[in-house]
Parts: sequence; C-alpha cells; structure tokens
Amino acid sequence: MKIIAIANQKGGVGKTTTAVNLGAALAERAQRILLIDLDPQGNATSSLGMQDFEGESLYDPLLGETTLANKILPTRLDHLFLVPADLDLAGAEVEIARMPDHLLRLARTLQPLRADSAFDFVLLDCPPSLGILMSNALAAADEILTPIQCEYFALEGLVKIVRVVEQVRDSGANPNVEIGGILMTMFDSRTNLSAQVVTEVRQHFAARVYDTVIPRTVRLSEAPSFGKTILEYDKTGAGARAYRALADEFIRRHAPVAATAEKGEA
Repeated sequence: MKIIAIANQKGGVGKTTTAVNLGAALAERAQRILLIDLDPQGNATSSLGMQDFEGESLYDPLLGETTLANKILPTRLDHLFLVPADLDLAGAEVEIARMPDHLLRLARTLQPLRADSAFDFVLLDCPPSLGILMSNALAAADEILTPIQCEYFALEGLVKIVRVVEQVRDSGANPNVEIGGILMTMFDSRTNLSAQVVTEVRQHFAARVYDTVIPRTVRLSEAPSFGKTILEYDKTGAGARAYRALADEFIRRHAPVAATAEKGEA
C-alpha cells in the first residue's frame, strides 16, 4: 500500500478535482483506492455525492476515539472507497495541536491499513493551508503529488511546498517523504502562457513532472455540482481522457504496487 498526499497550500489549483478523478480512474483500472477527505469544506466528499454522511469524518479516529476502519464508506464506483469530511475536522485542528504527538496522529491512524494491505493506494485530499491537517498528511505520506495551475505564479507555489516538505523531513516526523509527482492543471491551449509555464516547470523539476497535462474544461468544473466524477459526467470528454491518461501514467510510475494489485484481482 502506498499513501499519496495530494497537496498544495494554494487553493484553486485542481487539487480536489485531481484527488477525486484520479482515484476514480485508478479504481476503473481495478486498483483498490481509499480517498480520505482531509478538508473540512468537504469538497471531495460532495464531488462524489456523499455529503449527507454526517459524523463519518476522520475527526474521531484522529483523536483516538475509534478506528479508521469504522469510517470507511463504499462509493457507487467499484474499488473506490471514501472517508468523508465535515466541519468537525476544523475543530480537530485545534484539539490535535494540543497533543504531544500532534504531527503523527494521521500516520498512526493509518498504520492498521498498512498492516493488512486492504488498499493499493490511499489518496489524501489535503486542505489548501499549512495547518495541522496538511502537516499530518505530509508526515503520513510516502510521497506527495502536487497539482499546480498553468499560471504565472506556479513556480512560486512549488517553492513553498518544497520548503514545507523539507521542514517535515528535518523535524523527523517523516524523514523519507518527497514530492513524487507534479501535475500541471488548467492548461489552456489557446494561450502561450500555459505552454511557457509547463516548459519552465519541466526545466526545473524534470522527471517529477507528469507527461499528462490536465486541460481547463467547463465539464470538469460542472461535474462536482452533480456529485459525479468526470468519468461519469462526461466519460468521453477531454477531462475524462486526461485523467484516464494520468491514471495510466501513475500506474507505470508505481509499477510494483500496481502489479501486486492486478495479481490480487486476477
């Protein structure tokens, strides 16, 4: 099992869109996926049409009051499971901060899943902030997938997330965490700026940048309001094709984990 934190402290970069649609595309390829919504706003939860599940968030497991297994819900999509979010998570930020092991609460909560290998990949949809919940995600993750918008300040945002990752490593909370992938999102083929930003990011971060680029489309923006993934809402559109291509590239990059999953499925 591999834990991937989908993180960027900047909002509006396609982070939740990527968490939901990459998770769905991987599940479509028979990978066993657990999506954990760590954002108190619950956008990943509502994107899957599961916002009515009150009291099922990570709040109690983080405080040690129940196990994570009790909060895992099946979605309507085969192989895709969800731990939803609600506003209680905002309170968890305050309560966890008082604990001596505040950076390691999520890592310890996830440990039983590592032990029984119930999932192939756990995707953590992080809040757009540098608070306790995001710090916990970085301390628990094997690697980070960072979506960044194809805009002028893209590199500035990347520098900040790199610094945060270094701080987590230096603190000893997770010495091995690294940015495993950078995903360019909201690419607009009609502008020169998008192409220039992609070129510049690839010059600086080379192989870490995914070949797949997620386009800016109206359908991707509309899908969450219907509680659907882009694979359901516009299954043959540009957004769906892009996230399926991303899933294929993701599986190639994580071949040992994915191969084990496929063997188990067979």
